[in-house]
Amino acid sequence: MTAHAGKERGDRPRTAFAVRLPTRTAFAVLVAMLCALAIAAFVFAPPARSQGESGARYTGVASCAGSTCHGRMEGDGTIVRQDELMTWQEPSTPGGAHSRAWAVLNNNRSQFIARNLGIGDPAKAQMCLGCHSTAGTARAVPAEDGVGCESCHGPAGGWLASHYAGVGTNADPDREMRGKHLANLSAGLKKLEDPVVRAGVCVDCHFGSAADGQFVTHRIMAAGHPRISFELDLFSSLQAHHQEDADYGWRKFGAPNRRTDHVQMWAVGQATAIERSLSLFQTRRGTEGMFPEFYFLDCHSCHRRIFDQAKPVRTGLDNPGRNLPEGMPPYNDENLIMLAAAARMASPALADQLAARTAAFHKAMTSDRASAVQAAAQLSQTVVALKSAFASRNFSGADAFAMVDAISAKAIGDRYTDYAGSQQAVMGVDTLLNAMVSSGRITVGAAAGIRGDIDRAYASVKDPNAYKPSEFQASFDSAVRAIQALR
Repeated sequence: MTAHAGKERGDRPRTAFAVRLPTRTAFAVLVAMLCALAIAAFVFAPPARSQGESGARYTGVASCAGSTCHGRMEGDGTIVRQDELMTWQEPSTPGGAHSRAWAVLNNNRSQFIARNLGIGDPAKAQMCLGCHSTAGTARAVPAEDGVGCESCHGPAGGWLASHYAGVGTNADPDREMRGKHLANLSAGLKKLEDPVVRAGVCVDCHFGSAADGQFVTHRIMAAGHPRISFELDLFSSLQAHHQEDADYGWRKFGAPNRRTDHVQMWAVGQATAIERSLSLFQTRRGTEGMFPEFYFLDCHSCHRRIFDQAKPVRTGLDNPGRNLPEGMPPYNDENLIMLAAAARMASPALADQLAARTAAFHKAMTSDRASAVQAAAQLSQTVVALKSAFASRNFSGADAFAMVDAISAKAIGDRYTDYAGSQQAVMGVDTLLNAMVSSGRITVGAAAGIRGDIDRAYASVKDPNAYKPSEFQASFDSAVRAIQALR
């Protein structure tokens, strides 16, 4: 077993974070770009409720906070760091955003949104509490804890005693640790090392569900709520409270050298996001009164400047992936674009099917809702098949380079006509760069050397109101060339 988890060099999340944010300037660029997303991260109810765990028993953050558990002031534990609560509570970084989820309900912006919606105090409104606090699904825990440990790891009543009992009672503590973890999974602990499970947990919060109070409508966004966006691997790294060392490998995967496959995590996350979006679109969530639910449509296809003058000014660009008549708002296809880039690495046949069904879906949306729902169901079948293909495939550092090539290929790049897809592209190359570091394909120093190029790409999608496709493409191409030069 690892003698000192806090000093293990295989510390991907923290190392990646250092590569991602080596200076205050770089940190500011990413935080500014993700500002709305950090707030939006808590828009939806925690996964327990939408996964039907109403009978599970929650124990609250305090049950994790002992100094012999996760409440140390220094990460010097022998198996895990044991300062995880301190990271979760960090007041100024993305790593502490979950703990701040309830607190933001008391700020001026939240009060403004609540007044517009007519829901009273947002810190007490179920519409908000069900999303910004574990208390929204487990009344026994304090609302002010925000999104606590059990929102992601699952209600601990069935496995907490076994979890903190420790190991070392037999001659093979590594295998004992693995056995305990498997037993805890059977008792309700979430298997977050599995990208399909983690993605399912996260999209319940970041995209929503069909249940009441777990969906941010266009009306809520019009009241002032941030736009919803998410990228699984990047956000996982920003939220990481653990290290991936030999102990982690034994406990999670049964082998000391196993680590998270971050290319796989990114690809599964993209598939799960569009799967959830298409699923919700097919339900009553797809409409709002006599209108379509605009949440599902590309924001900036409508939110453009209006020119009323003799010489018209066209503010949009043709998008070869949509093939829609002028003036018809398209589906928000940011995750579909990323999925199209990744699909050929998993299955060329499914990639062709994805392209055909994506085109059919966009076309059906110009007809009527019944046709669009039917086309969405067919497209969703392909997406689910691709997710399964990604989940069953192991990716390497070379595959990360191939994914960057795919994201930047002309056929995909021509579809970056709107802000949302471009933002996903930047987050994608960033997380793939760090996958190259994690796999040992490139060094931390080499990645840090091109940090400026990545930061410039982030800057081009920092402000949706200032987004210009040509400027984005130039900065994005520069970042891609810098990554490709490391090959």
